Amino acid sequence: MDDHITRALSLSRRRMLAAGLGAFLAPALDPRQALAQPVFADYPFQLGVAAGDPAPDGFVIWTRLAPDPLAPGYGMPARPVPVSWEVAEDEAFAHIAAKGEAVARPELGHAIHVEVAGLSPARTYHYRFVAGAERSLVGRARTTPAAGASLARARFGVVGCQHYEQGLYTAHRRLAQEDELDFVFCYGDYIYEGRSARVWNSGAGPQANQRQHVGQEIYSLDDYRRRYAQYKMDADLQASHAAAAWFVTWDDHEIDNNWAADLDQDGTDPAIFRLRQQSAMQAFYEHMPLRRSAFPAGPAMRLYRRADYGSLLRLNLLDTRQYRTVQPCGGRWGTCDELERAAEMLGSAQERFVFDSLSSSPARWNVLAQQVMMMDLDRDPGPGYMANPDSWGGYRAPRARLLRHIRDRQVSNPVVLTGDEHQNYAGELHLNGREPGARAIATEFVATSITSGGDGIDQQPRMAQIQAANPQLKFNNSQRGYLLCEVTPERFETAFRVMDKVSAPGGTVSTRARLVVPNGETVMVPA
Repeated sequence: MDDHITRALSLSRRRMLAAGLGAFLAPALDPRQALAQPVFADYPFQLGVAAGDPAPDGFVIWTRLAPDPLAPGYGMPARPVPVSWEVAEDEAFAHIAAKGEAVARPELGHAIHVEVAGLSPARTYHYRFVAGAERSLVGRARTTPAAGASLARARFGVVGCQHYEQGLYTAHRRLAQEDELDFVFCYGDYIYEGRSARVWNSGAGPQANQRQHVGQEIYSLDDYRRRYAQYKMDADLQASHAAAAWFVTWDDHEIDNNWAADLDQDGTDPAIFRLRQQSAMQAFYEHMPLRRSAFPAGPAMRLYRRADYGSLLRLNLLDTRQYRTVQPCGGRWGTCDELERAAEMLGSAQERFVFDSLSSSPARWNVLAQQVMMMDLDRDPGPGYMANPDSWGGYRAPRARLLRHIRDRQVSNPVVLTGDEHQNYAGELHLNGREPGARAIATEFVATSITSGGDGIDQQPRMAQIQAANPQLKFNNSQRGYLLCEVTPERFETAFRVMDKVSAPGGTVSTRARLVVPNGETVMVPA
């Protein structure tokens, strides 16, 4: 798969140069191609603004022009459109730090990605866009500290799994209201690909969906664009994006449930599935504040990367979908001989990248920001054994390689941040969860969903039994919400922020638990 991606990237670059498509990167716009003064029938910034991938000297700022977001053509002509942008030191834009003009091109759904540079490290900025006579709302983003800088604190949120139909995005509004964050990590499942449904089975019987997707299951580029537009029109999600820069990755539902490399769960011919991946990946890029390094090349795009917060924190962002071997046991929860197979989760190139990043890190805390649970949990509270084959539990060999590398290289303070499970978890990582060692190798915090699963309860009865059977699992909760992490040289503290409801407006947030990993330890203690 890695060789395939390398060839695809090389071919894509050659084709872009040959066809002149690389001009989308150019700051200037040929006046013969563009609308001189665009006039919009409706407000063009209906999908909001976003910032992402902050660095010491800047970040990406994003928007997409869509006056009629859900209509064919989304209300835009098939022509390039000039868009001005500004970054200021103050919210009133009295002191402009950087400005310029970008091109919203129809080939990219009239999305804009500006890689702002030349800013000061460890500083909060404000940004906005202008198209014709229309102005976007204002977003806020903070640059990272200078390389190696001493840092007293980093504070960030962890979010994901935001099924549009199963609840309201009040948790995003509450996250936006937290004290100023350095960044937000989104672990994936930003959209869900399924068809519209009035009712879903929550496990507690039929539940009415709070709202419904537009259309059927999505396959084409237009389908994916429309689904992203529906999600991004939500005002609470827009507030969350506008409050802080995001680091984004994906899980499965950005393309199709439980996809692995070029395989889907329905046995589709891989050549056909790659066409769907290509559409989904382009739409993902179009709607996320990503750098040019993530520009898709056919059915491939590089999302694994890292970011440093001075000498305090190294954030390693992983992709656990694109390079993995197909799930064992036919994808069914349980046990089978395939659990011990020679499988891949990260792929060889990404695995080398992660190992090198961990080994060379000068940071006090080393975070693996990824998608699926790494903790070795027995999901059967009885005498048997049950693994979730879509998690690292179905990929025991690559999991062991990673944990042994962390242990043998004595990586400083390893912490794993995860999502996917639609529940909150906190626990310790051992090579074998059924025979924990005297000292854990790392710790893991698993964030619940923003909406997926509906309101939820404090703890499911079966999960109480599973927790009792797994001593490495220290905390579990089944409400909606997000994580709020505060990192200092002395401690890594995680607050599990949970919603009382997502089924109706006006939900309130509270801290269900607050757990701390002290510097130099791999145990969790209450804050």
